[in-house]
Amino acid sequence: MAQLPPGICFITSFSRDQWYRAFIFTLTFFLYASFHLSRKPISIVKGELHKHCAASHEVELSSYREYAAQIQSVKKLSNASQCGWEPFDKNNYKQLLGALDYSFLCAYAIGMYLSGIIGERLPIRYYLTVGMLASGLFTAMFGLGYFCNIHNLWFYIMAQIANGLVQTTGWPSVVTCIGNWFGKGRRGLIMGIWNSHTSVGNILGSLIAAYWVSTCWGLSFVMPGVIIAVMGIVCFLFLIEHPKDISCSCTPSSSSKAFLNGASRFRVQMTTLNAKETSKSQDAEMQHLLIDSENSMTSQNCITMGTGEGRHGTSAISFLGALRIPGVIEFSLCLLFAKLVSYTFLFWLPLYITNVEHLDAKRAGDLSTLFDVGGIFGGILAGLISDRLEKRASTCGMMLLLAAPTLYMFSTVSKMGLEATVVMLLISGALVNGPYALITTAVSADLGTHKSLKGNARALSTVTAIIDGTGSVGAALGPLLAGLISPSGWNNVFYMLMVADGCALLFLLHLIQKELRCNADHTLFKEH
Repeated sequence: MAQLPPGICFITSFSRDQWYRAFIFTLTFFLYASFHLSRKPISIVKGELHKHCAASHEVELSSYREYAAQIQSVKKLSNASQCGWEPFDKNNYKQLLGALDYSFLCAYAIGMYLSGIIGERLPIRYYLTVGMLASGLFTAMFGLGYFCNIHNLWFYIMAQIANGLVQTTGWPSVVTCIGNWFGKGRRGLIMGIWNSHTSVGNILGSLIAAYWVSTCWGLSFVMPGVIIAVMGIVCFLFLIEHPKDISCSCTPSSSSKAFLNGASRFRVQMTTLNAKETSKSQDAEMQHLLIDSENSMTSQNCITMGTGEGRHGTSAISFLGALRIPGVIEFSLCLLFAKLVSYTFLFWLPLYITNVEHLDAKRAGDLSTLFDVGGIFGGILAGLISDRLEKRASTCGMMLLLAAPTLYMFSTVSKMGLEATVVMLLISGALVNGPYALITTAVSADLGTHKSLKGNARALSTVTAIIDGTGSVGAALGPLLAGLISPSGWNNVFYMLMVADGCALLFLLHLIQKELRCNADHTLFKEH
């Protein structure tokens, strides 16, 4: 018998379940990357919507009257002012651009709370497909303002509001789907890698938008709109919501101990000890840990057939019921401030680089992608550390603690030259996006499968929506505050971001204390 080719050997070395998981991992990765790809153009186009027209008149003029006459004659040449695109060519352009960000993010924050509740009552594939098609429509709608020569501020604001609402269909859907397919084992690392779709989408969105920004900025929105719409069709054709739908195992095959974090192992050990020594009582604090082990242990390798009756038969959790899950409120409030920092960079970083480094909109957009490159490594690092330490809150707290002084260094060092800016973009991206990535993925999935839910998998969408919806409130406030504060100086914007990082850390202190206490009790138990 002839030896099998290496490629076939590689394919057959993985099971059917593993191939399906790899496919869902890749598919949801690119589905949500397209969401971020369609959000990024507004930050790139800002430098084109308002240009520093005074910089193009550096020649010596004999008098102010001559200068004013020259400017007036230039403005009469076309509807679009040489200072930008009306109505963003005025001196209050930062406030107007901030209003665009705020309208999108405020709609996104409000819609997110409703999206999770609606999403868990509808098939994910249909819900996500409709949301992606609508997102493509409203993203392209903003760009049509260029081709139709529209200069009404409310047209752009309404396009942003509509886009913000329909984009809320994305996150609860993909997190629920990925949570259904992957168990708790190494979830931090797996979801840290998976969550790099955020940065990949931002990078691709920046490059696509920057390609057309200086020549035809309308295409900077139309092309991302077409891409996310096409991905919506791909979603409809290929997305599998749950492994039970095709009779796959519920979680990757492994021993159940592989899926327990240190705190959970300690609780199991304490239970075993109590069976032997009834005089010792179990520590009550162990009942409030974020990640349960019992539900994970009983759910390994469960093969079900056909319709997945158990999944659809459970009732959806209420909004208040989800808030009662230990850790949801704390992580939600932490994410509010962490996402405030992240989205301020997302929407204002290219304009900041344009002002500080004096680059054009295209080069500033290209350079801003380094922040997202750092974010990829930060998300993976946060997931890896949280898996090794088995402490989600402590990992987030450590990165938030380092992020605040790093932001101060960024505001200082970035003025020293392009090379310094590149280094600080990478470091800041890792520390700012690390906690944000961990909370919105692994932590949300952990809380959405908490033991208090008694195996109700349909609650994951609501829990995810609550956490990300609260974070989106901060995402709406950050760019708005940046637009209001930046006229007084960019340093004040960075001070605001440092305060926000401190507030995010403050809301995690209680959970960090519980994790450290649990670790101390675990160490004491091992000594005995």
